[in-house]
Amino acid sequence: MAMQRAKKEQVVTEIKEAFSDVTSIVLADYRGIDVPTVTAMRQEFRDSGCDYRVLKNTLVKLAIQDSSFEPMSALLSGPTALMWSTESPAMPAKLAVKFAKEHKAFQIKGGFFEGQVLDAAGVDQLAKMPGKEELQAKFLMTMLAAPQRMVRTLAAAPTNFLHLLQARERSLKSEA
Repeated sequence: MAMQRAKKEQVVTEIKEAFSDVTSIVLADYRGIDVPTVTAMRQEFRDSGCDYRVLKNTLVKLAIQDSSFEPMSALLSGPTALMWSTESPAMPAKLAVKFAKEHKAFQIKGGFFEGQVLDAAGVDQLAKMPGKEELQAKFLMTMLAAPQRMVRTLAAAPTNFLHLLQARERSLKSEA
């Protein structure tokens, strides 16, 4: 049954809204994967703060027309699953690469990141980028390193003086 024009326009608008603040998009061919596996994949994407949708290629092409995503339309052929995130650019790529390794039928077509169309190898490289949480942890450790070093430096002088006094005390006891 064909989709009504009003419904198509609504889907195109939804796609535009979804892509308005997206950080990265991964496209994959999902043919040959059974429904329970796809359902589990969708749930894992959702749990990681990503979206996983299968949309009509023509509607996606209409939605990305005259936008920065338009070069991605070359990847929209055949059955295509789109995965994206508005928070972590690496997360959809990490999950897609993980599923591609687990399920040979799940083929990564490419992706889109910072204005560039990525091939499957580019998506693999994007997956190797540290995630948002990893970057936040590294930043926090960097911020904590300087105060910790300062505290150690300030504590070193009295500690060294205490060791000097203890050594002097031992030497006086040994002389007596």
